[in-house]
Amino acid sequence: MNIDRRRLALPVLALGPVVALGLLGLPGIVPAVAASADEEAVAKNVEAFRAAQAAADAKALDALCAPELSYSHSDARVEDKAAFIANATNGKSKVLSLDYKDPKIAVVGSAAIVRFHWVGEAESVPDGKKSATNLHILMNWQKQGADWKLLSRASTKL
Repeated sequence: MNIDRRRLALPVLALGPVVALGLLGLPGIVPAVAASADEEAVAKNVEAFRAAQAAADAKALDALCAPELSYSHSDARVEDKAAFIANATNGKSKVLSLDYKDPKIAVVGSAAIVRFHWVGEAESVPDGKKSATNLHILMNWQKQGADWKLLSRASTKL
């Protein structure tokens, strides 16, 4: 099947001049794209997960994670749900700051792929030593019933 430029342009032009100009990249004339209800729900859970990590809130982390969780750290450690929650809330370190920058969410059926830049600082409780983390994160969320649960997480040092 051969598709020429006219066949690609006609549907865009049929949408109206404002949309057509926006798709051509002209400034100030860009159509708004609303996030789906699932994308908004995943974004809400990602933020809740960030807040729960920063607060070392075991109950919140438990509610957000799937029983099958596979949580991979940038040093190659892999934890299941129980180990992740125990280690994230054991009190050995205190989160001073944690930002999830430039999140990107793609919902595909009952799965969601989330990528973002993690920038954080923590303090070791025993010795007061501070450490900074700069990571790229990949999360996979799965819709289980009506809820989105974190199924897996992987990180890479930047």
